[in-house]
Amino acid sequence: MPAAAPMTPAAEPQLARAESLILEVPDYPAAGILFRDITPLLADGPAFRATVDALIAPFAGTFDVVAGLEARGFLFASAAAYASGAGLMPIRKAGKLPRPAAKIDYSLEYGVAVVEAHADFPRGSRVLLIDDVLATGGTLVAAHSLMRELGYEVAGTSVLFEIEDLGGRDALNDPKLHTVFHS
Repeated sequence: MPAAAPMTPAAEPQLARAESLILEVPDYPAAGILFRDITPLLADGPAFRATVDALIAPFAGTFDVVAGLEARGFLFASAAAYASGAGLMPIRKAGKLPRPAAKIDYSLEYGVAVVEAHADFPRGSRVLLIDDVLATGGTLVAAHSLMRELGYEVAGTSVLFEIEDLGGRDALNDPKLHTVFHS
């Protein structure tokens, strides 16, 4: 796999701009939730490019596959796979894949959810997991388990931003976790 382009000092102003484009929307989708709207960032080509480069830069040359978590993780993972020349693996919610898939159940605050993926890559493939946000860590912990079940090595986890107060970093316990922005 070709190495990803390293981050350059010229990218820093674009990253600052990218961060300024993430809007906070209070009480969405429910009262008490502060939603981060990334659509203005996605609309700005140079800022989007800078965030994709920042997501993959620490892992240059260490992965064969980029796996994106549904749904907003897909946006960054597909761009990261293209930029790095890696394959792309969607990690989907239950029932969204058209053929049999490996799946992992994980706990939510009020129930259980499932993530699934196809085994389309050789065992031992090195996977970079990408998502937009690390909150409580439940989905990414499940994705790590799913990768192990499929026989893949997790090369690292990269997220656009982390909501530090929700404890996802501790739940994930991944020494190779990279976060572009913190809140």
